[in-house]
Amino acid sequence: MSTVTSQDTPAKDQPSKRTEPLEGATVRFVGDSGDGMQLAGTQFTNASAVFGNDVSTFPDYPAEIRAPAGTLGGVSGYQINFSSHDIHTPGDEVHTLIAMNPAALKSNIKDLVSGGVLIVNIDEFTETNLQRAKYDANPLEGDDLANFRVYKIPITTHTLEAVKGTGLSNKDAARCKNLYALGLAFWLYDRPPDNTVKWINEKFAKVPAVSRANTLALKAGYNFGETAEMFAVRYHVDRAHLPPGVYRTVTGNQATAYGLITAARLANKPLFYGAYPITPASDILHELARHKNFDVRCFQAEDEIAAFAAVIGAAFTGVIATTGTSGPGVALKQEGIGLAVITELPCVIVDVQRGGPSTGLPTKTEQSDLLQVLFGRHGEAPIPILAAQSAGDCFWAAIEAVRIAVKYMTPVFLLTDGYIANGSEPWRIPAAAELPKIEITHATEAEGFQPYRRNDCGARPWAIPGTPGLEHRVGGLEKSDLTGTVSYDPDNHQRMTELRAQKIAGIVRDVPDQELFGDSSGDLLVVSWGGTFGAVRSGVEAAREEQRSVSHMHLRWLNPMPRNVGDIIKQFKQVLVCELNMGQLQFVLRGRYGGELLGLNKIKGRPFMVSEVYDRIVELLGGK
Repeated sequence: MSTVTSQDTPAKDQPSKRTEPLEGATVRFVGDSGDGMQLAGTQFTNASAVFGNDVSTFPDYPAEIRAPAGTLGGVSGYQINFSSHDIHTPGDEVHTLIAMNPAALKSNIKDLVSGGVLIVNIDEFTETNLQRAKYDANPLEGDDLANFRVYKIPITTHTLEAVKGTGLSNKDAARCKNLYALGLAFWLYDRPPDNTVKWINEKFAKVPAVSRANTLALKAGYNFGETAEMFAVRYHVDRAHLPPGVYRTVTGNQATAYGLITAARLANKPLFYGAYPITPASDILHELARHKNFDVRCFQAEDEIAAFAAVIGAAFTGVIATTGTSGPGVALKQEGIGLAVITELPCVIVDVQRGGPSTGLPTKTEQSDLLQVLFGRHGEAPIPILAAQSAGDCFWAAIEAVRIAVKYMTPVFLLTDGYIANGSEPWRIPAAAELPKIEITHATEAEGFQPYRRNDCGARPWAIPGTPGLEHRVGGLEKSDLTGTVSYDPDNHQRMTELRAQKIAGIVRDVPDQELFGDSSGDLLVVSWGGTFGAVRSGVEAAREEQRSVSHMHLRWLNPMPRNVGDIIKQFKQVLVCELNMGQLQFVLRGRYGGELLGLNKIKGRPFMVSEVYDRIVELLGGK
C-alpha cells in the first residue's frame, strides 16, 4: 500500500513536485451529513467552472434525516467531474476520494480507481467511529487499501491549529475542516481558491470571526499541499473549448426557477408559484422566493392539495400559475389537476422525481412517475408532458412548458428528477434574442363571447374574472360545448372529452421532429428520456467509436411524442429503452408502436453509469 502521513519525510533522492496534465478528473468529497461536503463540492465546482472547465456533478444526500453521527446512513457526498472537453456525466469512477470519517470511507471506497488518490482525516478514525461504521479493524492499518495512494492527514487537528486565533470554540472551529479539505483539493488539482475566499467574505460578512476562520482553514489546506513533502505531484486540467458566451453554474432546480421567471417576463405576467415543501423539489421554491423583484409571488401552502387549489385560482385570474413537487405530491394533486383539465386553465406542474413508492427514497433519483403523470387522473384527462434532459435544459424546458400551457389552455407536466435537479453544470446565459416569444391574448369583447368556443389550436378563451360581459361558469362538472353551462347530456360529454383529447394531440404541431444521434437505421437503437441523457449518450458514443452499429434517440416530449418516433423505431433491428424504473417508457412505446422492445432498468436511487449502458450495448451486439 502506498501510504503516507503528514509526518512522513521523503527520501533524499525524491524528485521535486511536478504538475501532471490531465484531460479530466473526478473528485468526491464524503463525510458525515454535518461535515459540509455539499458546500465543499459546490465550491470546487464553482472554481472549476470559473477556471473554464466543463463540469458535471452528482450530490448524494443521506436518505435518513439526522442519522446518528458517524454511521453509514448519515454519509453525505458530492462528486465533481471536470474536464478539458465536453462531458455529459459526473463520471463512473473516482480519481480522488476525500473521506472525512470511517463510514464515508467504507461506503465509497469501491468507486475509487486502482491507483487513485485517497485522502483521509485520521482524526476521525477512532474506535467509536470504526464501530459505528461496522469496521472490525482499522482499514488504515492493514492491506485493504493497498491498491490506492493513501494520504493520512489529521485534518481536524490542522484545522483547529489554523483557526485558533479567531476566538471560536473548538466545536465551531472544527466545522471549518471542510474548507481545509477543499483547500487541499484546490492545490492538488491546481484550482484557484480566490473565488471561494470571495464567497466566504460575502457569506459571513456579518460574522467576521467565522469568515476569518473559514478563510484561514481554506488557505491552511492549500498551503499544506504546497509545503508537505508527502505530495510529489499535483494535477492540471486545462480549460474546455466551450461555445463563446457568459457562463455560470446552475443546478437543475435553479435553472427551472430561472426558466419559470423568464417565461413570465416573456409573457409580461406575474409568476405565481404555489407549493408545499418536498424533497427534492423544495429548492425551486427557495430560489423563486429570492426574486420578488421580478413580480414572483410564492405561496407555501399547508399541504399539496391546497397548493394546487391555489394554482388553479391563480390561473383563473390570468397569471402564470405554477407548482413544483415530487411523486407523492403529484398523487395528492391529481384530483386538482383533473379539475384544471376540465376547466381548461393553463398551469405548469414540475415533478422532480424521486425513489418510490410512498415515501420511498426521498433524497435519491428515479424516473418512476411517467405512468402516473400519463394516466394517474380520474376519467379521460390527457396532459402534455415534457422532460428536461440536463440541469441546464431545465431552463429551456420550463419556458417551453409555460408557452404550451398558455397557448393551448391546459395544465402541462414538466418532469425532472433528483439527479439533474441537484446536479450542476456550466450554463451559458442566453441573449434576449434567443428566447422564444410567449404571446397571450385575453378575451375582452362581450359581444359573441362563448367560454368554450375554440381557436385553431383547440384552446378556449382565457377570460379574466371581472371583465364586463364575460361572466362564465367554471368547475368540475362537465360543461356544454360553447356556452359553458353545466351539462349531463351524454353526447355533449363525449364531444367535450374528444375535443380536449384532440387539443392535446394537436400540440404535436409545436413538437419538432425527433432527432437521432447516429445512423438513421442499423442494428441497435438506444432510447432514453429525462436525466438519463448524459450516461446513455456517452455509452453510445463509446460504442460508435468502436464502429458498432448503434444510434441514440432521446425523447424530451413524452406526450404527445414527435410524429416520426414510430418511423425511427422501425428502422432498427433491436431497440433498447434505458430508464430508471421497471420499464414504463418501454411499456408506452410498445403499446403505441408495437414490436419487441428491450429494457435496461435500474432502481437503486442512483443514475446510470456510462459503463452500464455501454456493456449492455456490447452484449446486444454480440461483441466483447
